[in-house]
Parts: sequence; C-alpha cells; structure tokens
Amino acid sequence: MIDKIIPKIAQSKSESSLKLPVSKVKLVGASTAAHLKRLGIETVGDLIFHFPHRYLDLSRIRKIIDLRIGDSVTVLGEVRQVKKWRGRTGTRIINVSIFDGTGYITGVWFNQDFIANRLKEGMRVTLSGKVVYKFRQLQIDNPLYDVLSEKHEEPIHSGRIIPVHPATQNLTTNMIRRIMKNALDEYGEIFDPLPPALLKERNLISKPLALKEIHFPTSRELLLRARSRFIFEELFLMQLGLATRKRRMETQAKGIVHRGDGELVRRLYESLPFELTADQKRAIGEIQTDMERSKPMNRLLQGEVGSGKTIIALVTLLTAVQSGYQAAMMAPTEVLAAQHYQKLKDTVERLGVSMALLTGALTQKERVKLLDDIKVGNTDLVLGTHAIIQESVDFKKLGVTIVDEQHRFGVRQRINLREKGYHPDTLIMSATPIPRTLSLTLYGDLDVSIIKELPGGRKVGEHIETILCKSDNRDWAYQKIRSEVKRGRQAYIVCPLIEESDRLQAKAVMEEANRLRNEVFPDLKVGLLHGKLKLSEKEMVMRQFNNAEFDILISTTVIEVGIDVPNATVILIEDADRFGLAQLHQLRGRIGRGGHKSYCILFAEPATDEGKQRMDAICSIKDGFQLAEADLQIRGEGQLFGTRQSGLPDLKLAKLTRDIEVLADARREAFRIVDHDPYLSSAEHVPLLREVMRKFAGNLDWLFQA
Repeated sequence: MIDKIIPKIAQSKSESSLKLPVSKVKLVGASTAAHLKRLGIETVGDLIFHFPHRYLDLSRIRKIIDLRIGDSVTVLGEVRQVKKWRGRTGTRIINVSIFDGTGYITGVWFNQDFIANRLKEGMRVTLSGKVVYKFRQLQIDNPLYDVLSEKHEEPIHSGRIIPVHPATQNLTTNMIRRIMKNALDEYGEIFDPLPPALLKERNLISKPLALKEIHFPTSRELLLRARSRFIFEELFLMQLGLATRKRRMETQAKGIVHRGDGELVRRLYESLPFELTADQKRAIGEIQTDMERSKPMNRLLQGEVGSGKTIIALVTLLTAVQSGYQAAMMAPTEVLAAQHYQKLKDTVERLGVSMALLTGALTQKERVKLLDDIKVGNTDLVLGTHAIIQESVDFKKLGVTIVDEQHRFGVRQRINLREKGYHPDTLIMSATPIPRTLSLTLYGDLDVSIIKELPGGRKVGEHIETILCKSDNRDWAYQKIRSEVKRGRQAYIVCPLIEESDRLQAKAVMEEANRLRNEVFPDLKVGLLHGKLKLSEKEMVMRQFNNAEFDILISTTVIEVGIDVPNATVILIEDADRFGLAQLHQLRGRIGRGGHKSYCILFAEPATDEGKQRMDAICSIKDGFQLAEADLQIRGEGQLFGTRQSGLPDLKLAKLTRDIEVLADARREAFRIVDHDPYLSSAEHVPLLREVMRKFAGNLDWLFQA
C-alpha cells in the first residue's frame, strides 16, 4: 500500500550506512554487539543516535581540599580503597575512597554489592553528590559515579566535557565512548534532511556537526546548539507526519454529508429531562458541523469524569441514523459496553431506532442472527467491544464510528473499525484528560472538543475528600465504610492491581472478598465483580448494586469507567501507588455522583519519590486536566502514553513538558510546509519525506491511512 502512495526514493550512501549492523564499527565484536543489543542498539544508526544522558565538565571538577559540607559537587580522583562491611542492623555497606592529589573523600553505598565489583583500585572515577562529614571524614552517600579510565589509561578528550552514555554492567560508558568515537569517524558525515532555508531561518547547525558536538562537545555553547537542533528535529518530524496525515485525510477521502438538524435529534432533545451544559452544546455543534461537511470527521472529545459525554455520543450516533446510515460505538470492556447499552436502550427504542449489543458473550445462534441484521441494515446502532471489528462483522452502510476510552485501544483497532464503512465519520472519546502538549502530539492530526463543565452546575470533585492511609489506619477506613452504609449509602472496595493475568486477579479479588465478607463485614451485603465473570453475571452484579441490593461492591478495576451509581459515597483502593494518576482519577469518579459527601480512601505506602509525588497530587488536585498536567510533570510523557500504541515515533531528547514552545514552532513549520507541498514530493522536501518514513517505521499504515 505504501509503495503506491510514496514514490521510490533512492537512498544516499550515508543513509544506507546507518542500516549496517553495529558489528561494522571498530571494537564491536560478537560479545560487544550482544551487549549493545540490550541497549536497543543493532545498527550503526542506532549507535550514533544513542545520545549521552548527561555530561561531566572536567574543567568544573572541584578539588577535594576546597569542598565545603553541604555542597553538591563532582570530584575526580583515583580509587585508593574499596571496603565492604555490615552495619549493626545488617545493612551491607560499600565504602570507596578516592584521592585527587589534594585530599580524600569516600563514596558510601548501601546494599549495592555490585559497586565493589565495578570500582577497583587504580581506576580514575568521578563521584557526584552532596558532601557530608561523618566518622571524621568527608563522604558522599549514594553518589552518582562514572569510570573515566582503567589504571594508567587516559580517557578520550581528557580535560574537556565528557559524555556519559546510557550503559550496562557489562558495557561501560568508557567503552561506549570509544566505540562511539570510531563510529562517528567512519559514519558521522550523514545527510541532513532539513531544508537549508529552514536551517538558516532557525539558526540550526548541520546534522553532522550536531552529531559530533552532542557526543564529544568542544564547548558548552555548541553542545547546547546540538541539543537544540535535535530537539527541534524530533518534534518537527513528528508534527510533519501528523500534518501529512491530516491533510491527506482532508483532501483525499470523500466523506459523508450528514444532516445535523434532522427529526431524530430534535425528538431526542425534546425528550431530555435536563438542560445540556454550554460545553455539551458547543461540542455537539462542533461535531455536527464536521458531520455536515463532505470530508470525514476525525475528532477527539475530551471530557471530565461525569461531564456528560454519553449524551454527546448519542446525538452523534442519531445524526448518522437520521441521515440514512448505521452507527457503531466501541467500548474497551463488556461491562462498559453493557452499561452504555442499558443507559441508552429505552431512549433509543422510544425514538424507533433499532440498537444491538455485540460482545463475545453472545451465543453462536444470537451472533449469527445479529450479524445478519447488521449486514442487511436491520440494525441501526451497534454498541460493543472489540468484537465489532472482527472480520465477520459487515455493515450495510456505516456512517459514523465512536471509540470510547480511546487509550484502551491500539491504532490498528481504531483503523479496523473505520474500515467497516467507506470513510465514515470518526469520534474518539476520552474521559482521561490529556495535557495540551500530548494533545498536540498524540492527537495532532485530530480536531479536539473539550467539555469541562459538569451538569447541574456541579464542580469536579466538590463533594469528594481524598484521604491517603497507611496499613495501621485500616480499622478507621472500614469503620468509615460501615458508617456510610448505616446512612443508607454504598461503597466500592478496589482490590490490588495484579498485572500478570486475569486469572490471578480474579483469584485475588475472590480471596479478598471472602475475607471481607466473613471477617470484616459479616453483617453487611457484599457483592463481587471481576473480569472473569460472564457478561450476564457482570450485568446482574451491577444491576443488584444499582438497586442497592449490595452495601459493598468488591471489584477489580473493571469499574474504572462508565459505572454510575449515585448512591455510592466511598471507594477504598488498595495498593493505590501501583495505579497511574489517570486511573485513580477515574476510580475516584465512581463516587460523589449523587451530590452526597464522599470519600476516596487510598491505601498506599509509596517507596519512591515519584510514588509520593503521585499520591500528593491525587490528594490535592481534583480537576482532571490539572491532574494530567501534574502527571506529565511527574512521570514524563514517555511513560504516560506508549508511543508504540499511539503510532508515533520515540522522543530521545525532546521533553514535551519543557519544550512546549519548540513544539508549537515545529508544528507551525510542519503545517506550513505541508500546506504548500501536501505529499512532500518536491525535490527540496523528498529528504524530509524519507526521514518521516524512517521515523514512523512500522506505523506507516497509520500515517498514510486516509
């Protein structure tokens, strides 16, 4: 498919060399190549774009004699002694003493035996950290360290800025530095894909020079310019791919012209027992304007927990039906799909529209009948799970597709749903607020609608108190649940997150349910919900909980989205520090829906700084969009959304939290170029096209799918 879209492009010699196996570089034998592979390095290109993660400016090294207690410093010296011993509590302690000609300082590590095997007498090393005075000596506890050379061996570019590349225990930064020098000497003169005019306009240095300076800086100024060059290039190429995709979809694909003001939508509005919020009305207006155009809609709808995305989805579905088309909505779980079906069923049937639920739980006979109804057009609306995108499902005339909780689906699944029709309109919905920076990258090819306003004038989390508890507060937490039940309310208890398998998770939640039923709440009615139950069993449990037949529902994260029980006022989450902030916010959104004072109780004892920051954030921030920004700051964009899942290339140097202005500039440049040359087919832009293809690698179907 890609060959039909993109002309054959001859590669330059320098580009071809990047694909050579890394074993072609001097000093890289079979053993070293195996170690490099563990770092994700298999080709020459992988190697020379394996950038340093920090640098040691040896011109700024402090002399030990000049150190002051409390200073954060880097010192360089020769290892004189390595000592291992045990403290009174059994802690294993490693002391490494170094001498720089002016004095001694000791690096101290705890329970890290490998340090003693790594640092040997005679090595020249650097230690970085905060200086303290203990046991009549200067020392640095748990310092960062780097081996600059073995005994009697000088490091490359000694006395200058030294690169520190990500390494492994069997492949030191010193060895990588030597291999990198050989690679750049032989293969460093690579072709620069950025147009000369763009380089001049943005005062960017050439790619070959940037490569040399980022690995072996000759000055701090050139190092900063090299990093700026690669940060801009990463963001620019990503945005160029998104711009190319967006313009292709707008110009190539002829969409369906829907009727936004039809009878079905009008009757729906008349039947609603509530007034739509201003945000809902604006989002519906944006969606219907898209649907009335002759190009396919590709829109992302972001909404806070409880902001009323379902009614917007229903208007979108009915807009297609009143225009003579079928509509499909895909949810990530059977529970959520069934919840949507039950919530919409009565309203849809009163409007005379046929709707069906398609999941893996149907019997063979039910499935055959439903598939036939969909194929001949007897079914207008289809709600379901990924079962909708199976090859056996054929629509007669699919006009719109909606993907709910988009982050649960891969790119290929979303494309498969859209391919069930001929360029149907597509609405992607997310109850997980996305920071603006990620919105410009992960969804940079989509138009975006945002709803923050909650129905009824409510504010996000206004009735919810989030409380962090340790294990010794468990009795208090259980008593809080009991007191709420006495007031006629209900509670959720979310069992620990177990990633290994659904079977293990089901077993764990059943064991916890039995303990709570028999030992903690023997006098209360306790329900159980987990992923291994059949759909009919899940629906029955949720129906019973909705009808207050259970006081407490013990569950896995299957309740994370779409569950709406206004009477629930407590949610207790075990091992909360093992959940992401977005997931915790979703779980917290299960309570407080009835306007009653509610409590989100988090059991967690985070051991890492990141874990502590996440718990502080969820306790202090109620707004999902603010929480998403905090999550981005704490965890970094690489962990928030997997780029493999999103279809986007990895970022090596750029940080969206830090480089938002560069991102905006790169986006403007990318769209400016694509506006003038949509296919990047001019001689000036062919190198850019080639580089975009290389960056997007295995995601070309996503990139060029119209």
